[in-house]
Amino acid sequence: MAVKSKWARGITPRNFCWVIKDRLAVCERPGGYGQNHRRVRRQEEIIWIREQGFTKVVSLVSSPANLHNYDELGVEWVHRPFTALDDSHEFERSFFPELRGLLAGDGKVLVHQEELGDRISGLMGGYLLWAGLLDSGPQTISVVERIVDRQMGPLGRELVALAGQLRDEP
Repeated sequence: MAVKSKWARGITPRNFCWVIKDRLAVCERPGGYGQNHRRVRRQEEIIWIREQGFTKVVSLVSSPANLHNYDELGVEWVHRPFTALDDSHEFERSFFPELRGLLAGDGKVLVHQEELGDRISGLMGGYLLWAGLLDSGPQTISVVERIVDRQMGPLGRELVALAGQLRDEP
């Protein structure tokens, strides 16, 4: 088997980190966001995602712009916009079971938003709590802060608390 060159393997997306080792990861939008977005970087990062064997990319960005690039490079994706205008409780109620399904079997999922901030950190922490992988909100916040190497603000903490409520619903 031929060894792929460094460029054929792509480049790791910015702020990439594993939430669940080799199963669930998060990162910044491939290619960057805003004025920092670069088409070539986007392509190289999507190549890396493909080469790592991710079975699905979940885009939480509000716009579907550039999602066709996943198709062009043979990477499966779903678009689940999650913005400040969305009802967080309802979003988590529908998203967490879907994410569990995507991870079932040998699923390997990458979730991204424009940037790796409170919304995605809180959502991933919420998933860990909802799925029973962690026991309490404070423990979840502490673990996620270590994973993403940044402090979680009020929005992220609220998303974790909502997930705890969902987990306790009948």
